Amino acid sequence: MLSRPKSTIAKSSIGKTARGVATLLLAATVAVSSSATAFAQAVPVVRDAEIEALVRDYARPIFKAAGLANDGVDIVLVNDQSFNAFVTGRRMFINTGALMMAETPNEVIGVIAHEAGHIAGGHQQKLREQLERAKTMAILATLLGAGAIVAGATTNSRGLAGAGIGVAAGGGEMAQRSILAYQRTEEATADRSAITYLNATGQSGMGMLKTFARFQSALSLSGTQVDPYRISHPMPRERIANLEVLVKQSPNVDKLDLPALQQRHDMMRIKIAAYMGGQAAATRLMRKNPGSLASRYGDAQMAYLYGNLGAALTKTNALIKEQPKNPYFQELRGDILMKANKPKDAADAYAKAVSLDPMRSGLLPVSLGQALMAIGTPDSLKKAVVQINNGLGRDKENTVGYRYLAQAYGELGNVPAAELATAEGHFYGGDYKNAKIFAMRAQKDMKRGEPGWLRAQDIINYNPSGKLKK
Repeated sequence: MLSRPKSTIAKSSIGKTARGVATLLLAATVAVSSSATAFAQAVPVVRDAEIEALVRDYARPIFKAAGLANDGVDIVLVNDQSFNAFVTGRRMFINTGALMMAETPNEVIGVIAHEAGHIAGGHQQKLREQLERAKTMAILATLLGAGAIVAGATTNSRGLAGAGIGVAAGGGEMAQRSILAYQRTEEATADRSAITYLNATGQSGMGMLKTFARFQSALSLSGTQVDPYRISHPMPRERIANLEVLVKQSPNVDKLDLPALQQRHDMMRIKIAAYMGGQAAATRLMRKNPGSLASRYGDAQMAYLYGNLGAALTKTNALIKEQPKNPYFQELRGDILMKANKPKDAADAYAKAVSLDPMRSGLLPVSLGQALMAIGTPDSLKKAVVQINNGLGRDKENTVGYRYLAQAYGELGNVPAAELATAEGHFYGGDYKNAKIFAMRAQKDMKRGEPGWLRAQDIINYNPSGKLKK
């Protein structure tokens, strides 16, 4: 089920503040320095098996068209209400706000296609090279300016010294504008690449135009005056003008999303609204299509989150009767039963969710493991360890999963394994100092050369900088 990170979301909607405008204009390829990994770890990530499966389904044909199908591009959901997406390394970050505000799958697919254009075009590496050139340009300008200042001082010429200050300042300004102009060119290239991918997959580009129209409306509503030469993206009106002809010439211009995909999209939006936006946000979406499966799904979730667990279970059972092979209805049933302190029944529901899940999400086995842990018998704890390890085998970066695994091992009395699991959790969370401490503690009671000992050694030897130690 959708997990809420510790960081909070701003309640203001996009387009009503200058901050919202800045957000939508500054979505970019951000991995331009050695701190990209640290940045990725600092992002407030949201995990949910259902939403991740849907977004991967959106992305799969686009990645194939972009030649990225075998490149291991991960999609990460970010807990942020603004309409935004960006890439860093081989990761594509999409805000929950973008998913909730997009009324159709095609709008999200257009965003994914644009970001895929950045990755396929190698824009991050090229931007690094441009930054190095700009840095050199700024340094040269500073040195020239400093030379003029010195010459002015030695010749007692105030004009020459003042010109030197102007050269230094102007060099920095020129370098900045050079980089921003380059980024705007990359953004336009990624837009065109996105249309190519959409055409190749038989999908409309109207979703992209709708997204840019949303940006233009937000910019107008904010009343903010934006210097087009001081932003990293083309202005929304310019992007629409550049793409409108291409989109409308496509034979797919009027193609709509399949009804089953639209239904999944509607269910996703209501889930995000219920968990991230609260009752009012979810209710607004449910009123748009009362009686639909998505609205009834939202109603069951609202009962689980804010109402009566008995009513939530009744509503969810009705959903399961309608779609018995939907793993996420079973997952919701498990969540309700866990909250009702019925771990054995919850474990049965989660087990069904795992067996029905076509995407083999690593999150669902961890939920099953939690329920088995709550049962509390030695046998259920052993089964919990198996299930959580299964989940982590599919999803190694699930830091919460390692916490539960450590707890299960601890309750079974396997302290070295518990400490290694704790080390893994710290490692994938980016806390390398504590990861090494717990790895060393785990090694003390492990046999040298066994798999656990070797993994602990890998963590101990890990160098975040990537540079070989002398």
